[in-house]
Amino acid sequence: MKIIHLSDLHLVAPGDTLHGLDPRERLRRCVAHIRAFHADAAFVVLTGDLTHGGEPAGYEAAHAILADLPMPLHVTIGNHDSRAAFHAAFPHAPVSEGGFVQEAFDTPEGRFIILDTHEPGRAEGGLCDRRLAWLERQLTSSSGPVLLCLHHPPFRVGLGRMDRIRLLDADPLLAVLRPHLGRIRHLFVGHLHRALAGSWHGVPFSGVRGTNHQIALDFVTQDVAPVSFEALGYGVVLISPEAIVAHLEELP
Repeated sequence: MKIIHLSDLHLVAPGDTLHGLDPRERLRRCVAHIRAFHADAAFVVLTGDLTHGGEPAGYEAAHAILADLPMPLHVTIGNHDSRAAFHAAFPHAPVSEGGFVQEAFDTPEGRFIILDTHEPGRAEGGLCDRRLAWLERQLTSSSGPVLLCLHHPPFRVGLGRMDRIRLLDADPLLAVLRPHLGRIRHLFVGHLHRALAGSWHGVPFSGVRGTNHQIALDFVTQDVAPVSFEALGYGVVLISPEAIVAHLEELP
């Protein structure tokens, strides 16, 4: 099974730019590239930050551009998003009780669980008791492999500012996951704007570049997250019973 991993679109209102770039045009390029080369993918997972400042016009642009994808879209939100503005532009997106932008669905390769870590007014991520209880229900109601998707990584990556605004409720998350760690096959994260991979408590993870701008690989700067401008890209993930292979597709 092939899936596409998109993250950190940071769309702005039409006519505006971000870091001298047009996030809408760059997302259109990604969608066109997916249509041309990966139309056989089962679905797209989008791990948050659809807009840069939660602007309604940014969500309207996201909805219009992403509608050109030739496969289903599964999405959650990040710290730059607005739950209310997202719901207004994506009224048919699955939500859990409480309005959280999260869902669970089964595939031939396991259950995907998409978790909402957005905390209004905060850059760091959080998970309240309601979201953790929902996650536990999705885990206990299945017995097969699990693939988890969320915006904020629950681990440090060595980038000072990004580590301070990671998922701060990593310990409560781990407590819910611990009885199921043996069947959690992969963790897909956003937020970091970088292609990276590793493991957290034995669970493999991967992330992808933001489609507009990236976060520099700077292990010295602590107070800000320096922006970099690398080739825009997205993840192409191949999932089989034997392996999960996460490629970075770079656009010329």
